[in-house]
Amino acid sequence: MATPHTHLTRRGLLGAGAATLAAPAFAARPLSPSDKVNVAVIGAGGQGGVNMNKLTDQNIVATCDVDYNAVWRGMLDKRSRLLPGREALRDAYDRAPAFSDYRKMFDTRKDIDAVLIATPDHHHAVAARMAMERGIHVYVQKPLTYTVEEGRRLLALARQNPGLITQMGNQGHSGDDGRRVIELIRGGVIGKVTEVHVWTNRPVWPQGVARPAPVPAPEGLDWQAWLGPANVDWGYHPDYGHFNWRGWTPFGLGALGDMGAHLMDFPIWALEPGLPTRIETRHSRWAGSSNLWSTRRPPEITSFPLASITHYEFGKMKGGPLRLTWYDGGILPATPRNFPADLKMNPDGGVLFVGSKGMLMHETYGQKPTLIGEGLDAAAARIPRSLPRIQGGIGGHEQNWIRAIRGEEKVSCPFEYAVPLNETMVLGIVALKADAPLEYDATAGRITNNADANQYLTRPYRKGWEL
Repeated sequence: MATPHTHLTRRGLLGAGAATLAAPAFAARPLSPSDKVNVAVIGAGGQGGVNMNKLTDQNIVATCDVDYNAVWRGMLDKRSRLLPGREALRDAYDRAPAFSDYRKMFDTRKDIDAVLIATPDHHHAVAARMAMERGIHVYVQKPLTYTVEEGRRLLALARQNPGLITQMGNQGHSGDDGRRVIELIRGGVIGKVTEVHVWTNRPVWPQGVARPAPVPAPEGLDWQAWLGPANVDWGYHPDYGHFNWRGWTPFGLGALGDMGAHLMDFPIWALEPGLPTRIETRHSRWAGSSNLWSTRRPPEITSFPLASITHYEFGKMKGGPLRLTWYDGGILPATPRNFPADLKMNPDGGVLFVGSKGMLMHETYGQKPTLIGEGLDAAAARIPRSLPRIQGGIGGHEQNWIRAIRGEEKVSCPFEYAVPLNETMVLGIVALKADAPLEYDATAGRITNNADANQYLTRPYRKGWEL
């Protein structure tokens, strides 16, 4: 599918921030607080169904999914009864026109004000770009994009069209606890922060395994539409579909892509370190390595390793450099000195800020912040609220987007913030694929010490699904 951007080179695009992209052909429909928003969804089941269940007070005018059998099954319990609270969503989906290909949905439906995108990662940027160029507001699940280039393209579109309301689906950004974390860190309660540790229990899906032999796709699944932009000729296997796609390199971004937007959000938000200047990822062996003990990349990489540790250096942070370390696969950080013996790191995931006056630890989504150090609770009590609270907190992220579309309040996590956060996450995957320490020039959007690694800042697209 040709786009008006194909004259731009990758180097020019990343270096210039895509400043020359054309404006969309359509403008967003003006809406007032009394209007209902005409919402469509791409990826109607799974997480998309969870999100859309919070938007049934709006007009759901179209749905798009490659497997409606799975969408309807997802609304039922183990005894095939409708899950409590899903009645309105079932009825709305039943009324709305259904599509398996969002390209056809966008070409057919001219009444869409806003679209929620909850597909596998490899579709995010392509679907979002198509929507934004039509003047459609977008809510895109995390990770926002599959590559650095895609993020910069979407950010350029958002900047050229400030009337478009954009939101990334990292709901913790709207949570009360997470916002209190930001206030405490910025308020200097734990002093100067130079070290942060971030961890998750993911993956909880197939990963670190070889690609299985294809099997026939189940009836009702449009496998070609599922593959979409992925430039691979992989036949269907149930280890790819639905939740399991995260661990396979053509479709997802592994544990870092899944949970990085939730966990890395708070140190990036609180400390404003800019983009990383150095990144290195260490990991368990790749699937397909000929030597059981080798961590070297095999000729074809298909699934992510079972565990990895990514070291980020933010060398240009105001006030001094920051080191942030990401751990996945269930690996936890080393216990710092002066860490209370009766306090445990939640193995499911968390963040530990290490400052000159003490430490702050919280769980996934910014929840349950805990101060570690003498007198810190008293110091925290003196820090006033400075950030607005989002109605509904973590559960109000979707409705915040709707209210912002209607001009009632500011959106919680717009692309202006989400794209650099996402780029930081994606650079960890670039370092993983490169299997080498990388020096990064954020202004140019280029890796300066390893020319070959720049190939991972972008990707090829299957014909008809180009960005």
